Amino acid sequence: MRIPRSLKICVLIAALCPYVFGQDTPGKSAPAGEGKGIPPRAAPADYQAHAPAGKVTVAAEFLGHSIPTSKGTLSTEDYVVVETALFGPPDARLKISYADFSLRVNEKKAPVPGQPFGVVFKSLKDPEWVPEGGAEAKSKSSFSTGGKAGQGDSTPAPVRMPIPLQRAMQERVQKAALPEGDRALPQAGLIFFPYHGKETSIHSLELTYAGEAGTATLTLQP
Repeated sequence: MRIPRSLKICVLIAALCPYVFGQDTPGKSAPAGEGKGIPPRAAPADYQAHAPAGKVTVAAEFLGHSIPTSKGTLSTEDYVVVETALFGPPDARLKISYADFSLRVNEKKAPVPGQPFGVVFKSLKDPEWVPEGGAEAKSKSSFSTGGKAGQGDSTPAPVRMPIPLQRAMQERVQKAALPEGDRALPQAGLIFFPYHGKETSIHSLELTYAGEAGTATLTLQP
């Protein structure tokens, strides 16, 4: 039986909540501008797909336009998200980068490369955020005076999220992004790939890893 993606994302969020992101040792925080990661699942088989790359096993699962974080799910219309994990033998370390990954959508000739988490900031949305005043705030901006020139506009003014809330969303994305640099395995996190279409238009997905450990290709479920 195929488990709905929404349920999988809820399970992932539940796992994120008690986790202290991106710490190789207690009290060590990730440098600014670097992803912190999410807790890896118990084994590579717990992901949609996994494949060996040398002595390392690459595992991944497609999450669509959803970005699960410890404080709820965010979304982006301009990117799709792949939860990725790297497993290795005891005491293994690996140099990790989002640039090691690419995603081929619908068997297109050229796969799209992974992107740094910061690129999604402009398109981030929080489905649970409601502007102050709720629907009333939106209705005021769309009030019309009868359509006479210079006396009003029926087009609603854009409602912008306050900057502190935008920064909080960005921090949530950073905490979930794949850590980079020389890391002790296992490590896991989110990687972002440009894709502006609807998820229902995706028929096939192929994730490729080409990094320090070797190469691997994984077929993901749309």
